[in-house]
Amino acid sequence: MTEDGVNTPMGRARSTGEDLREHEVRTALLGLLAEVGAVTATEAASRLGYSSGLCSFHLRQLARHGHIEEAPHNGGRARPWRLKQPAPLADGPVEAQFDDLARGLEDESWHRWLTRRDEAPSEWRHDEAFSAVAYLTPEEMSRVADAIRRALAPYRDREQRPLARPENARPVALITRLFPLLPDAAGNAGGQG
Repeated sequence: MTEDGVNTPMGRARSTGEDLREHEVRTALLGLLAEVGAVTATEAASRLGYSSGLCSFHLRQLARHGHIEEAPHNGGRARPWRLKQPAPLADGPVEAQFDDLARGLEDESWHRWLTRRDEAPSEWRHDEAFSAVAYLTPEEMSRVADAIRRALAPYRDREQRPLARPENARPVALITRLFPLLPDAAGNAGGQG
């Protein structure tokens, strides 16, 4: 699959790899908007390393689903976008709302994988999902998160440098959530006795 093939938003049957790519692009766009405030598709493409057409497509999709909106501008062809401004009575800070959106996109990708994994090439029809409960201090929890980040660091440049990717590499969602288990109604931590 060529880089152009991966970046084609429409026009052919979708594969699991393309679905993960959508999630990757939209998450990157949301992160960029959270960081800089407002960007055009061309600016996003320049900063993220995608084509401006791909960025434009995903910005419009994010707007269609109510996650972003056009930013005020003074005319011309440039069409800047920004994160949707929260309603005055919206619950929680903007950062928490962005976290909720990112987790929703992660969950959406996971459910899409579960329902469509049989469409993936045979060597990609498995996943490495797992979970565990460990008894940690807050400092240990931070060290575990740092260890996971360090383990992934050698692969991060492949997103921006397609030529660094091995021939059979595909986008893979890597989602880690470390959080303390709160007691349930019976006083058990996360349902554990």
